[in-house]
Parts: sequence; structure tokens; C-alpha cells
Amino acid sequence: MKVLVSLYKWENPRLCSSESELSKGDKIVIEGEFGPDIGTVLISGVETADNPQQNVLRKATQRDIEAFKKNNARKNEIVETARKKAKTLGLEMKIIDARSTLDGGNMIVAFTANERVDFRELVKAISKLFHRSVRMQQIGSRDEARKLGGCGICGRELCCVRFSGNLPSITTEMARVQQIAHRGSERISGLCGRLMCCLSFESEQYKELLSGMPELHSFVKVKEGKGEVMEINAIKQEIKIKTEDDKILIIKKENLL
Repeated sequence: MKVLVSLYKWENPRLCSSESELSKGDKIVIEGEFGPDIGTVLISGVETADNPQQNVLRKATQRDIEAFKKNNARKNEIVETARKKAKTLGLEMKIIDARSTLDGGNMIVAFTANERVDFRELVKAISKLFHRSVRMQQIGSRDEARKLGGCGICGRELCCVRFSGNLPSITTEMARVQQIAHRGSERISGLCGRLMCCLSFESEQYKELLSGMPELHSFVKVKEGKGEVMEINAIKQEIKIKTEDDKILIIKKENLL
């Protein structure tokens, strides 16, 4: 069976293959990229044609869970040490989180950076201090927000946290079709500084509603004459126009000539 598994808070859930029956909430051991690791089943029996990324080795035992906790007991120390070392080395990067694999052999350090960073000296320093193989993983600002959590301007939990699937690509076109792009990027951006995830929720519906509607500032014909399109209300299917004799009219889409 295929299951959707949450491994790291800063990344999208992984699709894994399991030979045994699993339920939502089960703690499992998966065959990770850098060694065995513990994850949590979000959805079991996923129906998709996509190939699983990893295999589930087994359900996590109490011994596995205790070993995982022990390996990650120094996580905060690792993060703080990595931050200080990065600052000392003059690296333009932000250390977000760290996690050890179940066998304790590898340590994954997540970071964000605006540009490419040569972190080889940082890896050597951390590896020498903690006696573990260190893997650096660059993540995006939206992944950082997913890891930290919080509430959006709507007062609800952040979409990237609430919805466990892959984060969709958000574009300015989504804001444009919903007629809110003019508000400015600061008003349509989330806590991560990127365009809000919720812009994707209704963009397709707006595209359908705007089908057959004229463009803003284009000229249309109605029975009262010719006019310039000043506003478009996609929900009500209404258009506000200014006629050649400076009259303001609000008409339905079907009344265009």
C-alpha cells in the first residue's frame, strides 16, 4: 500500500510504499536518503499513479522512538552552534532546524539563503564538534513558515501547515485574475514573504467567471452607446462602464453588444 508520510516539518510529505497495513498517526521507520528515520503516517491507502519515494521498513517500536529522542536531544545545541559558526565564517545563511537519523550516523541541517552558499567549512566544523556526518539541506521561506507554524491575517492556521500536501506554485497571475494584484505585494503576501497560498484556492473559478468578460479599460458597445470598461465584478457578472458622454453604467455581461 502507499502512504503519505510526514518526516521533516520543513518539507512536503513523502509518498512511501509499505508491505503492511498502516493507519493514520502510526509512527514508522522509513528508508531515508541519509539513513533510517522516523516519520508519521498522514494518509494511508493513497490512490495515485506516482511512484513512492521511499519504503517503509517497519512500524516504529518503543526502542526506535527512544533512540530517535536520544539522537535529537542535542538538536537545539546543534542549531545554535551552526548559527554561530556560520556567522563566524561570514556565510549569508539562516539555520532553521537540525535532525539526526535513527541510527545516529547522519545529521541533517536545514537552512535558507538568498544566494548560493559554500558551506563546506561549516560542515567540517559541525562534523568535527558532534562527531557525525553532516548533510546541509537548503529550504525555501515557505518551508520555513511550515516548520515554525503560526496564524495568517485571516486568523486561521497557516495554509502550509494546515494542508499537508505539496505546496502549490503561487503566481501573480492568480492575484491578477482575482483583481487584487493592485493592492500591492505586501498585502497579498504571507508571513513567509511570498504570495499567500490561499490565492490558489479560487483562481480557477475566477478564470471561469471572467471567461467572455472584457479587459479593463477596453471599449465595449451597449445599447446606450460605446463605453470604456472601468470595473469588472466577476462574482456578479457585472461591468461598470463610462460612456462617451461621461455617464456611468453598470450592466450584465449578457447585455454587451
